[in-house]
Amino acid sequence: QVQLVESGGGLVQPGGSLRLSCAASGFTKNVYAIAWFRQAPGKEREGVSLISNGNDGSTYYVDSVKGRFTISRDHVKNTVYLQMNTLKAEDTAVYYCAATTLHVWTMQPLTLYDYWGQGTQVTVSS
Repeated sequence: QVQLVESGGGLVQPGGSLRLSCAASGFTKNVYAIAWFRQAPGKEREGVSLISNGNDGSTYYVDSVKGRFTISRDHVKNTVYLQMNTLKAEDTAVYYCAATTLHVWTMQPLTLYDYWGQGTQVTVSS
């Protein structure tokens, strides 16, 4: 089992920044990748960014956040971060981190992800 706990959400003005954290515990050695997802009201949950748990540290971003968001990891702290800059109103959503033990490099379908955090709210508004 792997436990994931997100933190760092909040209210920020357009153009502002937030850093989300995803602390992992449990059998993290089996984790192949960790991803950030988000779900806005009335919309489906969508993948935002993905990072490998391996030595390569490969990353992936959806087009809507490229150049604004940065995913990173700290193996010592077993934590994955999502640095979000130049935030827009359309970034408002509940953000979730999720882990997969499958050797897949994709964020679809969501069922590929075995473990999920409880989510943290990000609101971008003036």
